[in-house]
Order: sequence, then C-alpha cells, then structure tokens
Amino acid sequence: MDPSAPNSGGDHGDASTTTNTTVTLPPLTLRDVPRLTSSPSAAAAAATATIPNPISGHPYFNPPPTFYISPGDVSLRHAFFDLATGHPNPLVAYRRAGPRGCLAVDPARARAALVTCGGLCPGLNTVLRELVVGLHELYGVRDVFGVAAGYRGFYGADDDHVRLDPAAVDGWHKKGGTALKTTRGGFDLNKIVDGIVARGYTQIYAIGGDGTMRGAVAIFEEIKRRGLSISITGIPKTVDNDIGIIDRSFGFQTAVEIAQQAIDAAHVEAVSAVNGIGLVKLMGRSTGHIALHATLSSRDVDCCLIPEIDFHVEGKGGLFEFVYERIKHKGHAVIVVAEGSGQELIPRTDEQKREQDESGNMLFLDVGPWLKSELGRWWKREHPGELFTVKYIDPTYMIRAVPANATDNLYCTLLAHSAIHGIMAGFTGFVPGPINGNYSYIPLEDIAEAKNPVDVNDHKWAWVRSVTDQPDFLKP
Repeated sequence: MDPSAPNSGGDHGDASTTTNTTVTLPPLTLRDVPRLTSSPSAAAAAATATIPNPISGHPYFNPPPTFYISPGDVSLRHAFFDLATGHPNPLVAYRRAGPRGCLAVDPARARAALVTCGGLCPGLNTVLRELVVGLHELYGVRDVFGVAAGYRGFYGADDDHVRLDPAAVDGWHKKGGTALKTTRGGFDLNKIVDGIVARGYTQIYAIGGDGTMRGAVAIFEEIKRRGLSISITGIPKTVDNDIGIIDRSFGFQTAVEIAQQAIDAAHVEAVSAVNGIGLVKLMGRSTGHIALHATLSSRDVDCCLIPEIDFHVEGKGGLFEFVYERIKHKGHAVIVVAEGSGQELIPRTDEQKREQDESGNMLFLDVGPWLKSELGRWWKREHPGELFTVKYIDPTYMIRAVPANATDNLYCTLLAHSAIHGIMAGFTGFVPGPINGNYSYIPLEDIAEAKNPVDVNDHKWAWVRSVTDQPDFLKP
C-alpha cells in the first residue's frame, strides 16, 4: 500500500474520510554518549547507577515516578519524513536529556569547574548561574569553581579559580558578558589536563562555540587516554546559530531581537534622507541566520545578503541595479548584510590572505565599510549631481554584550540543568541540546563537526525573497 497516495488507507475511495495507514520505519541507530570508564569500579557504577537521586528527597519537588527519564528514552534526529520518496536509513536517535532516578556520581565527591571561551554572547552569565545553582540546590554539590580567562585559566594562577555558590551568582542572569572573563586561544592540551588533575576537578563544563567544542573533544580524549575519572560536557554557544544538530544555540533569539532595533534605526535614517540607504551589518561569519530572521521580523528590509549566496554588485542583475530601482520606486532602501558575505569581492593582499585569528579562523575583511564605499563610488559615477546618502550601522558589539532576553534565559536554564543531569548520571563527552524540541545528549564529536548553514533551497529563504522581492543577483 502506498502511504503517499490519496486515501491509501481507506476502503471506499472517499477523499473526505479520515484514514489510517500503517507505515514501517527502518531500525534506529542510537548515537550513544560515553560513560566514565576509567576503572572497573567506575565503569560498573556508571552502568548500574545505584546512588539514589537526591532530587527525590528534595522538599519542594516530590517528583512522581514519571519525573525521571527512562534508560530507554530516545529522541529522533529527523522529525518528519517524505513517505513518497523514503526516509533516512537508518534513523538516528539520541538519548533524552534529563534527571535519572539513580546516579553514577556521588555528589559529595564531585568538584566542578565552569569555563567560558571565545567571544561574548547573550546568556553566558545565565548558563553559569544556573550551573552553580543547579549543582548546589538539586544535587548538593558544594565544590563549584569558575575558571577565568578561558581554557588557559586551567593552567593559570590561583586567582583564575574562583569558588562559586548561589549567593555569589545571584544576579548574574541580568548582566551581559561573562563574569568569568573569556579569551580566545591559549589551548595547550597537556597543560590544561594537568591543571584539571592538579586541582582535583571531577566535572568540567565548557561553554563556547565550535572551537571550544573541538577543544572539549581533545580534552575528553586526553582524559580517556590517561584513564582519569573526570567528566566533561560542552554547552554550545554561538550567537550566529551556526552549530548543527541542535535546534538553536543560546543567545540567538536575543541577537535577532537587538538586530531588529538596528534595522529599525537604519530604516528611519533611510526614509528621512533624499535617496537614502540604510546599511546594517550583522554577525554571521559562515551563516546568515541572524540576518535572515531579522529580515523576516522587520519587513522594512529591501535586500538581505548572507554568506550562503553569491552576488555581484555592478552590471545587469547586480545589487546596485536593484538598489537604484528600489530607490526610484520608494525613495529609499534598507540593506542587511551578514559579516561573512561578499568576502570574495573585497580586494585582499597576500598578507591578508594568510592572516588568522587566535582560534585559527581566517580573518574576515569588513564587508560593511567596503559596501558603503562601493555604493558611494557607484552613485557618484552613475548619477552625478544627484543627492545620495548611506547611513551605516554596525551593532555587533551591542548585540554580543546585552543580557539574554526572557526566551534565552529560560533556554539557558534548561541547557544548564540538562548538562548537570547528564554528568551526574555518569555520562561524559556530550553536549545537551534540543532536537526537534526534545532535549537530548549528543556526542561532543558530532557537535564539533556539525555545521548549520542556511538552506537557501528551503521555505525560509523563499520567504525572505518574497518579503524583500530581491533577485538572486547571479551574473547572466
């Protein structure tokens, strides 16, 4: 029986009748996360998980039996299937995140270290606060430390290791940035693991982007190689939302909200000028999610440029031709460009081609000022004597530095608690995150490798094109 055919489950051919169709799915492949296995006793404890969860005795919880996650609970990577063309074979599943009825880790012996790495992002302080509060109040872990200055803090001075408790972090969720300080680079694997061992840490919570996740994978592998009973989890942070598998990274929704304010300002500037252009550069080195979502939210944007699409500026079908037609029609135009867009169009010296930042990423040239300059030169050449104004807004550091909004604050809490529950259950080398809305545990190595580019063939990019009415800007 073909489930994609009309009335495939009905016997009477009545299209108005609800029908039922039985569909057989292929076997599941469980992408399981590692457990502590540094010794036979540790391996046995992780496998059997015999310590009762202290949440059961918490005076404010009184959890029912259904509160705890079953050992067999999994979530699917793919939430929908096209029955006409088949489905992923095999289906990939991950373990569901959440508290377990029994623990594999004794909270009284736990010693946790929290570290933030890389650039700023809304929600960093919320994640830190909720890790501290969750460890203390849910599981009774009293030895919780913040490690300052990123990964290099593990082999830094004593001042880089700060004891934290709920009172110390009480108002952190209302502040932007990270109270622990952060840096890029400084990743010396042996020094980091030596520092972890020297200070007796048994749990590592690493908060950062793709570079931080790759570092966490290396730390996990070195811990395993040395046979150490130390757990590590990564909490993915990237304001660009460029980490794959999970639904989104924390801080992204706040970034879109603040980006919207910058677009509103650019629109006011453009409308208030004769032949005015409002140009906004938004974050997005390799993906254009912020630009895309801010454009859809705004409805004032005339053109959205993201790294996933190529474009040319002059000539038939180019950006400037489109901008001129839009100015003729409306008297103004608003352009949103992601920072990774058009990098191949910007002249680059040999030295600039070789330059990298401390995380090993190619240094991007600033597309915003370049595009503003090119627009000015083009207009002066093609329309001499006509008034023209470009107002350029770069809200990058304003977006990075603000506190998380309500939605991201809630999300950060759920991520932090999911990480704690996984560590206490004996898991290691994992990342907590929502997959199709279901919080799951994903192997660190999967997250470190997964990308999340904008799919320019899906409906969201089509919606952008319908809102802006922009062409594809491909050369004829």
